[in-house]
Amino acid sequence: MKQFNRITVDPHQMGGIPCIRGLRIPVATVIGMVSEGMTEPEILKAYPDLELEDIREALRFAAEAVRERELPVAGS
Repeated sequence: MKQFNRITVDPHQMGGIPCIRGLRIPVATVIGMVSEGMTEPEILKAYPDLELEDIREALRFAAEAVRERELPVAGS
């Protein structure tokens, strides 16, 4: 997996799930907000500790995580 400077995993914080810069903000939370249609300014307003690059790196991290494994997809 690529190197991500803004994503941290600490087994003693949030159960070891990937978070943004050691904050208690899971990558999954940020990705969920994007998937629900929130804009970057809305996300930054909801989480003032976040920076624009945090959101963008969370998206890159999620994309890379999906590339790293084979996911079951329903056929047509």
